[in-house]
Amino acid sequence: MKRVLLSTALATLFLAPLACDLEKTGQQLTADHVMVGTLLATPEVEVSPLALAGFDGGTQIPDGGSVISLPAQTAALIFFGSKNGENSQPSGVSGAKATLQPLNGQATALNEDGSGSYSRTNVAGSDPELSYQSGATYQFIAARNGTRYVGQVDDAPVQEKIAQLHPPKGFLELSTGASLTFDRAAVPGNKERTLGFVTVVPLSSDGEKGDPTYSTMPTTPMEFLQLVAVPGSYREARITIPGSAFPRANQTYLVIFNSVRLGGAESDNLFIGSALIAGIADVGIVRTH
Repeated sequence: MKRVLLSTALATLFLAPLACDLEKTGQQLTADHVMVGTLLATPEVEVSPLALAGFDGGTQIPDGGSVISLPAQTAALIFFGSKNGENSQPSGVSGAKATLQPLNGQATALNEDGSGSYSRTNVAGSDPELSYQSGATYQFIAARNGTRYVGQVDDAPVQEKIAQLHPPKGFLELSTGASLTFDRAAVPGNKERTLGFVTVVPLSSDGEKGDPTYSTMPTTPMEFLQLVAVPGSYREARITIPGSAFPRANQTYLVIFNSVRLGGAESDNLFIGSALIAGIADVGIVRTH
């Protein structure tokens, strides 16, 4: 994530929900630093031999029929950039100290990757300092030359289980090229539904994940800015994955559903369009025929 387009038109869209604090909003609108940050957790997933090999009697079940376990993972990422002028594209800021911190909790330092990107990953408990806590308020912090820039996500969501992704046999059977529709869980009381993103990834017989065949998750800074402007479409109760996400016959796919909460700039020296998300995934398994 090396560049972010910060247009005045998009910035105007951000003002409506933040009009309660016009002074801070005005400072954030003209701030020359921007941040995009993500904290995403995925649970451990066990894939049965039948889900990998299907029911074709001529197909060899891998590893003598043993279950393949895909480890739990938590990943944090911050892009920190600066700009000059109202409509300029900022470049990544190197040499910052980037941290992720639950409010009133222990800060976790991220590693500098270059071009303004900072990240850290915990796979199967390999880095216990980085963890995901439902209900926590997370601050994404970049500090440089004695100045702190802070983005924040309140109330990190609990895992949202999608019933249709977990049939009794442990996986869904789907015709090649067929679409898949599922319903999100009801929202209790008057709470606002979290944003929901779907990614579909093919899985080989030995548990190797391929490139996504479909994803609604933002991947570029510009897509994150657009998300801040118009998040409503990601709160729909019914989600349909197009058939193009399942292009191959006799293929196993992971359907990853991320339920996330959207945050933004907390300090007044950070651009109002900064986009921060935190969430946790539910994962289903699809086998095509």
